[in-house]
Order: sequence, then C-alpha cells, then structure tokens
Amino acid sequence: MLPLAERLRPRTLNEYIGQKHLVGEGAILRQMIENGNLSSFILWGPPGVGKTTLARIIAHELERPFYTLSAVTSGVKEVREVIDKAKRYAAMNSGLFGSRESGIGHRESGVERAILFIDEIHRFSKSQQDSLLGAVEDGTITLIGATTENPSFEVITPLLSRCQVYVLKSLDKEDLLELLNRALNEDEYIRNLNIEVKQTESILRYSGGDARKLLNIIELITNSGVKIIDNETVTKQLQQNPVAYDKDGELHYDIISAFIKSIRGSDPDAALYWLARMVAAGEDPKFIARRLVISASEDIGLANPNAMLVANACFDTLQKIGWPEGRIPLAMATVYLATSQKSNSAYLAINQALELVEKTGNLPVPLHLRNAPTKLMDELGYGEGYQYAHDFPNHFVKQQFMPDALQGTQLWHAQGSPQEQKMAEWMKHLWGDKDKL
Repeated sequence: MLPLAERLRPRTLNEYIGQKHLVGEGAILRQMIENGNLSSFILWGPPGVGKTTLARIIAHELERPFYTLSAVTSGVKEVREVIDKAKRYAAMNSGLFGSRESGIGHRESGVERAILFIDEIHRFSKSQQDSLLGAVEDGTITLIGATTENPSFEVITPLLSRCQVYVLKSLDKEDLLELLNRALNEDEYIRNLNIEVKQTESILRYSGGDARKLLNIIELITNSGVKIIDNETVTKQLQQNPVAYDKDGELHYDIISAFIKSIRGSDPDAALYWLARMVAAGEDPKFIARRLVISASEDIGLANPNAMLVANACFDTLQKIGWPEGRIPLAMATVYLATSQKSNSAYLAINQALELVEKTGNLPVPLHLRNAPTKLMDELGYGEGYQYAHDFPNHFVKQQFMPDALQGTQLWHAQGSPQEQKMAEWMKHLWGDKDKL
C-alpha cells in the first residue's frame, strides 16, 4: 500500500491545501495557470508545504509534458537528455498547428513548452545550472525549481534572473485541520478504522506546519492500532519513534533554531552541543556558516563589530579546508559569538527606517546632497552648499542629511555595550542637540 501522503496527494488546484496567496482566487499562480501563460519560476519554502505537488498540478492542469529531475541523482547528462526531449516535443507541436485548445478552456498561441521540475535545485552545481540557461531563455522548457534554501545564495544569478521566485509558507492551523479531516474521512483505509479525534494540539505542534509530517504522524498512529487521537497518545507514540535528523525535515529547522537562540542567549555550551548535533548528522557546513554571519549582524552587531569579521572568516575558511576540519572554525566562531556582548540596535534601526520609508514615501533629496553630473543640474542648484566633511576639524561639519520633513528623526539608539556607548558619546560630541539642527 502506498504511503498516506501519496494516497492523499492532490491532483487539482481545488484539492490543494494552503498557499492561498499563490493559488487562491485571483492569486498570481492561479492566474498564470488559467491564462496558460506560464513562465519559469522557483518555489522556495520549508519541507512538506506542497512544492512538488503544486508543480505536478500545474503540469496536469495545462496538459504539458512533465519531466522531473532530482539534484541528488541527476547530472548535466540527464539535464541535456530532458532538453532534447522537450525540443522534439516542441517541434511536433509547432508548424502547421501553431496552437491548440487546452484542457482548461483557453487557447495558447505558439508552441506549448514542456515543464521541467527540478527538486532540490539548490543542490545543483554551477555547471548543472549553466546547462539549463539556454533552454530556459529560448523557451524550450518552462523550469519549475523547488528549494528549501534561499535561492539568492544557491541559484546562479543568470538563472535566477530568468525565474520568478515564489515563497511558500508553512501550513497554518486551519490548513492542517483540513488535511487531518481529509485523511480521516477520504482515505479508504483510515476511514474504515473509525478513528476518533478528541484533541489536536499535539499533532499540530509536532507537524510544525509540514503537511507530509502531519500525514506521517497520522499513519504512524493508525498503524499502531490506536483508535483515539488525543494529546497524550500522540506524544507517547512519537517518543517511542524518535525522528532521525533530516537535512530537509523539520528537525533541521528546530536544531538550527536552538543553535542560534543559544548563541543569542550567550550559552556557548548549548551552542556547541547543537552544533555537534548538526555536524554529526552531516548538515551542510555552509548552511551553518551562513547562520553565523546572520547572527553576528543581527544579535551581536555594534556591540562587537569584530564578530562579523570572525563569522565571515569562518565562512571563507570552510571553503578552503572543507570537511571534517571545518568543524573547528565553526566551533571557534560559535564560541566567539556566544561569549560576545550582544546588541540588536542596527537590526532595530533598519527595520524602523524601512517602516519610516513605507510611511513617508519618496521624500525629495535635499538639493545640497544631490549629484550634479550635468550643466543643467548644476544650474538648478544641485550640490550647491554641500560642505566636504574632511575639510573641517574632526572631519565633521553640521549640515542637513535627512529630507526636510524628517529633520531631527532618530532611528539608531545605542544600547548598553561599552562599544556602543562610546559611539553614542562621539555622536553627542559632534552633533550636540541634533533636534535643533
């Protein structure tokens, strides 16, 4: 018998659960499907949210040939073979025919392109991704990629520029409950077991917004002979069946979360423990190193600017020495960041600045700060009155840098570390009462 997740896999958009912002009524992907104007895109989101299922549904709705490649098992050779098949399909459907009626009530002009779905596209090497460029650009294939990693880090720029990126979200409580009810009422095998659901808190918590995980839990519980689903039963069953670390599963995200929070909480011992859990499980060291860089800027920030240097040096060293020695610079950076003083003043400041920009819109740049590359701009007063700071004592002179409407606005506020207090004192020495500028 097929696994429950496969038995309940949706076949149409109406059966698909979640991602209403993409496939709900009037949403961008639904419109693309209904219009038949499908462009290449990448689905980015955590595991178990329906990336593969959505790609299959799109191909089914559009009645397009659908080829699947896994970055784990496929290389450049397999990519080229699929592209050749897509070219032959395009040739067969071009020429005299030009267009045809689609299965969802519309006509598409020109040649209908085959869809190539690449699961875990972030694992494709540069050469593998390069081999896709020509076919994507000339329209031989419509590429749909799926990734759990940030595409801006893992997908080469030329390919990324040819694809839209759509972010898929973890399923919310309502989505998971709908899926639970579907499993209990629509799956023939489980329906005949007459399972009674009394409590759902534990099963929802353990699923963590992952549809596949939810269905796996249901399957585990029902196969054990349980007739009543409640919090106690779910917890007991899952404790008896510990989940192995999966680099693409929910434990992957739980442990990296514990790792970063231990660093933020200044507990080097706990941080090293979670690091060891990831190292022992074969986690991608670049994944860990990127999180260290983020932590250095978000959690330590201006309290110790050297933390950013240490985190970046760790990342560079990993590229040079590889594994298993790479565990050592990771440990060094982890301990350094965990024991460092903490500040999120820069993090808070940029978020406040973004909120201010959204609220105030495109305020004009003061004339004296504008660039004057042309004679006309010079005549209009662009750059007039600007004072070059290095010509003055302490390389500073009071002048206006904010837009007129925002003079006196303070976005950065120093926190309690000695480093930031020094910075704040220097700013006060230079500016005095800035509000009166």
